[in-house]
Amino acid sequence: MDYDFLKGLCHSETLVVEHKDTAAVYGSGSLEVFATPAMIALMEKTCLESVNAKIGEGNTTVGISVNIKHLKASPVGTSIRCDSKLIEVDRRRLVFEVQCFEGDILIGEGLHERFVVESEKFMSKLK
Repeated sequence: MDYDFLKGLCHSETLVVEHKDTAAVYGSGSLEVFATPAMIALMEKTCLESVNAKIGEGNTTVGISVNIKHLKASPVGTSIRCDSKLIEVDRRRLVFEVQCFEGDILIGEGLHERFVVESEKFMSKLK
């Protein structure tokens, strides 16, 4: 299937930073601030949700690459918004531009790649 019709698709997701989202809990640092792995998870979720309903029943996307910069620390209780934009489609490979904001302040940015897969076929290969 040609997914080129999705190019330019934008989506946003938000979360409020909780203790479970901190670097201290993830083990990626020792401080009670929004963890880089938690930010990447939010970015991946935003990209997944942007295309999930549009790629056909029985399909999903899996993350294959991230190239992210975490620019600013955010404390527990902070609202974070992630914006994604699908900037490139190469058959089943999708490339997203992602940005995270604390209010109007950019706290993270980068590129994320996902690949469209047939859910059942993908899982059967893991057995």
